[in-house]
Amino acid sequence: MARIALLSALIGLAPLALISPLASGAGASWRSVLSQPRQWYASAEAERIADNVLAYQHPNGGWPKNIDKARVLSDAELTAVRRDAPRGQTIIDNGATHTEVRFLARVSAATGRPAYRDAALRGVDFLLDAQYPGGGWPMIYPLRRGYYTHITYNDGAMVGVLRALRDAAAGEDEWSFVDSARRARAADAVERGVQTILATQIRVDGKLTAWCAQHDEHTLAPAKARAYELPSISGQESVGIVEFLMEIPEPSDDVVEAVESAVDWFRRSKVEGVRVERTRRPRNSVLVEDPDARPLWARFYDIPTNRPMYVGRDGVPLDGYNELELERRLGYSYLGPYAERLLAKSYPRWRERVMGDE
Repeated sequence: MARIALLSALIGLAPLALISPLASGAGASWRSVLSQPRQWYASAEAERIADNVLAYQHPNGGWPKNIDKARVLSDAELTAVRRDAPRGQTIIDNGATHTEVRFLARVSAATGRPAYRDAALRGVDFLLDAQYPGGGWPMIYPLRRGYYTHITYNDGAMVGVLRALRDAAAGEDEWSFVDSARRARAADAVERGVQTILATQIRVDGKLTAWCAQHDEHTLAPAKARAYELPSISGQESVGIVEFLMEIPEPSDDVVEAVESAVDWFRRSKVEGVRVERTRRPRNSVLVEDPDARPLWARFYDIPTNRPMYVGRDGVPLDGYNELELERRLGYSYLGPYAERLLAKSYPRWRERVMGDE
């Protein structure tokens, strides 16, 4: 019970969802379904989208990714979706499954429809079943051979799952439908997930740094995914991990050390004096010198040198962004102000709360 109470308190510290410009809810996109005003979740539009979500749900309780589930579907299209749903792969990458579970929980609370509640519970069960005994989550479950079995932080996958299960464990507000047995399982899953985060933080010369976008599920070592995603320290995915750890209301000494070490690494790993310049005619993206540019972080840092690493589809690491093929420079995020808000706002607030800094 103490563990669930702790998780309950943690919800109040989670980042508030931004209010969507679609204030009326009309024409809401799938990307905005968790950013709507509370009253919107009782609307006909929300129910229409929720019915789509039910249609896309796999019998195992999970969902596929990269599908616009807010799109208006004809009766024939809905029938085809229901027919084909069992054939798809269920996944946690790109917001899949944990977003659907959160959305259904809100619509269930707003409408009282049992179908939405039951589908959300099946989604919770899927997330619980997909967890490795050690505490991590694979990208795809049931397991599919390849890099999909790695513990997946990429695109906020595991952090998204942990936040959903954390809220399910607390059982408050729209999560009140979660029974005590599932709440206990979810609380245990979150605790094991946090331990996995701590265990996978990369040490270089004995010093904790940050995380790779994916880690081997057996050894916990940084792991390769696609050809251009080599074992490395991630300047993007690590931000979400640190933000999640900072949401823990009473962090252990190990969690505090993990946060402080990662923040120190972010400070040491800034890419300064340059900016990414994109043009449309001709289409291009190049790194140019600019002494007034905001700090950037690389998506990948070499282990152990900590140098920014740029890798194209051939899997060969390059020293410079401009050496990448144009298709990759236009189609993938290798540099960005990833940790800017973390260092400027989130971390100082956390220090004030946890350490009493002013």
